[in-house]
Amino acid sequence: MTTVVCVDVGSTYTKAAKIDLDGARLIRRAEVPTTAATDVLHGLDAAVAAVGGGDELRVCSSAGGGLRLAVIGYEALVTAEAGHRVGLSAGAQVVHVASGPMSGPDLTRLRAARPDVLLLVGGTDGGDGEVLLHNARRLAAARIRLPVVLAGNAEVRDEALALLTARGVPVTPAANVLPRIGVLDPLPARAAIRDVFLRHVIGGKRLSRGRRFASLVRAATPDAVLAGVEVLADRTGFGILVVDVGGATTDVYSALVPDPESETGPRRDVAGTLWRARTVEGDLGVAAGADGTRAAAVAEKLPEPGGDRDLAATAAVVALRRHARGRPGMCDVRLVVGSGGVLRHGGGERVLGAVLSDVAGGWAVPDRARAVIDEQYVLAAAGLLSGDHPAVAGELLGNSIRYEM
Repeated sequence: MTTVVCVDVGSTYTKAAKIDLDGARLIRRAEVPTTAATDVLHGLDAAVAAVGGGDELRVCSSAGGGLRLAVIGYEALVTAEAGHRVGLSAGAQVVHVASGPMSGPDLTRLRAARPDVLLLVGGTDGGDGEVLLHNARRLAAARIRLPVVLAGNAEVRDEALALLTARGVPVTPAANVLPRIGVLDPLPARAAIRDVFLRHVIGGKRLSRGRRFASLVRAATPDAVLAGVEVLADRTGFGILVVDVGGATTDVYSALVPDPESETGPRRDVAGTLWRARTVEGDLGVAAGADGTRAAAVAEKLPEPGGDRDLAATAAVVALRRHARGRPGMCDVRLVVGSGGVLRHGGGERVLGAVLSDVAGGWAVPDRARAVIDEQYVLAAAGLLSGDHPAVAGELLGNSIRYEM
């Protein structure tokens, strides 16, 4: 029997799952407090020991705030919005979005946001390249030392790359996120952001002494979870929503069945439609985010939440509203998966019931969806396995998340 231990190092808890690769089954899981105050390896090693170790170790992490991303684009509603969507799908917390030619105050606001990585986009392929080149010059002149992912107009990409690298800015080029109006191409930029996170960011979070932790981490946790959601969607063939309610944030993932009319018809989105997407709500949670959840309840005209289950239900409802409003394909979702400590410890029915009865929320609530809980927390583990063991990842999800219709 060949085993892999998949570990998610979160800001609060470190979760380990020992997987039998031959049988595609979960053998054991454990959860210990994250030891960010000293060295995250202490908690990671304790979690691995708690599941009995394994033949291989794979790690994802959102400790230390995860990946903070800034997006600079051409137009607010087109390339900047496309970049924003791609950044979220890459597992990043998008902390700053700007559009148009950058000025001095724009640089000040960028620095104040304290991003780890900058996604520089702008223009469709063959379209206007002046704004992208202007912004590259501005960033180069300001000697920005942030790692930059350059994913704009292909016709001026080499010139923008030369401007930045001449001033020592670390740049990773990628294909344009919006090669044509209404056509979103997220995968190359998403891969580049992941690569930059692993090469430049995770080691700079000061979460651990030495390089062992940085060498173990394969992905930001939200990126791993989205990969797991994609495996589940491919396996089932129908639309899926996942809501993960945490102490400080609430994440929503969706993998929808594409609607050709929404991609090519008169209702198409000029910034492109991301059929597999993630959003993170940094103001919604049940612990550190509780005050934000209560404020959001007032803004959304929802009842004031009381205990943890009420807070989790409110956070999930508001997060789904923000994620789903105006997006096509939501009404066709067949599976809604809940995750997070409150849901796994008895609050799942309350939380997902609130989500699926939110008919006044301004989004197309699915009326044929089954609600389940990721009791074993296997979505992140499946995502970590999906690259080289896709069949195992699919079987693991099939064995752990009961979704038969």
